[in-house]
Amino acid sequence: MLTKPRPLEAATGEGSDLAAHAAGLDALYGHLPAQAVIERAATDLFTGTIAAVSSFGADSAVLLHLIAGVDRHLPIVFLDTGKHFEETLAYRDALVADFGLTDVRVVAPDAAALARIDPTGKLHETDTDACCAVRKVEPMARGVEPFGAWFTGRKRFQASTRAALPVFEAVGRRIRINPLAHWTTADQADYMRTHALRENPLVAYGYLSIGCFPCTRPVQPGEDARAGRWAGQAKTECGIHLSGLEASLTDAAL
Repeated sequence: MLTKPRPLEAATGEGSDLAAHAAGLDALYGHLPAQAVIERAATDLFTGTIAAVSSFGADSAVLLHLIAGVDRHLPIVFLDTGKHFEETLAYRDALVADFGLTDVRVVAPDAAALARIDPTGKLHETDTDACCAVRKVEPMARGVEPFGAWFTGRKRFQASTRAALPVFEAVGRRIRINPLAHWTTADQADYMRTHALRENPLVAYGYLSIGCFPCTRPVQPGEDARAGRWAGQAKTECGIHLSGLEASLTDAAL
């Protein structure tokens, strides 16, 4: 029989032990409604050592609204790649004001690394993986490094690569929590409408998943929500949600 882990216990294990902790948490709490998952994680399981990461993109308002309802002082980590749409930055500021969020932490690429790896700012044109590594993966690893766990807004419906997404999962020596994993597009739309949440203005133009402007296009009818990211390439994730971040988080430098 599974028992509740002590606070932070799930974030201090190693390898398969941490994976077992995450699986245990998922079995205990993964079926709960999103707000209950957030409450349990923020006020019990990872008190004082949990954050959320948000792109302030197409679907970000729902998770941030749920978090604000539990604790508007919870740290929110925002990754400023230097390649965002202006609309994304304005939307970030608007949602922070709407929800009264008090602790938004902006992380950015390392200036020396950018000067060395992408001096012209055009690396995305020749090597998108390398561009994501320097502008997204490494700075995001720094952003979540102080915490034992963090929330994301990822959902299973967004792409085939996320179809089996758990609510609780292990990443490096930390726990990543996806409270909205089982939500559908209808759930998302209903919540936005019920709570009259502000929508990212780019959604009206067909941008259903919003990343850096050079690598994002509107989604065409019949495509999944992330089809507009790195269109024409086999690439579907930047590495923040894959092994790239795990490698950065387990690096001895962190």
